[in-house]
Amino acid sequence: MNFSFNYIVERTASLLAAIILLQTLFFKFSGAEESTFIFSSLGIEPWGRIGTVILELAAGLMLLSRAFSAVGALLGAGLMAGAIMSHLLILGIEVQGDGGWLFALAVAVFVSNIITLIMMRAQFRPQLRRFLPFLR
Repeated sequence: MNFSFNYIVERTASLLAAIILLQTLFFKFSGAEESTFIFSSLGIEPWGRIGTVILELAAGLMLLSRAFSAVGALLGAGLMAGAIMSHLLILGIEVQGDGGWLFALAVAVFVSNIITLIMMRAQFRPQLRRFLPFLR
């Protein structure tokens, strides 16, 4: 197999974003103290946490599949834009003494998703039509 540079960059970015998104699900699903603190501070605990975790699960799974990774990257970038804005406007960079780790992870996932979108821009419309067939 001969993989192109674009393929390797796109898959690496997609997998990095998927791994981070899927790894953090446990803490949100289990209602870990830090997760409940964050979503309580935003005034959307527990439904915002549960809704976010469902969307992050969907984005992470789509990022694992090349057939759906552009749509997963769009969803993931949107979610991480919300997380980054929440940190900048409400929570602060550092949350409960984490040294800014959660903020850094959100930025890493956002950047990885943007890279995936750029690398897969030609496949984006066909992938989106799979989810929204009424788009022509």
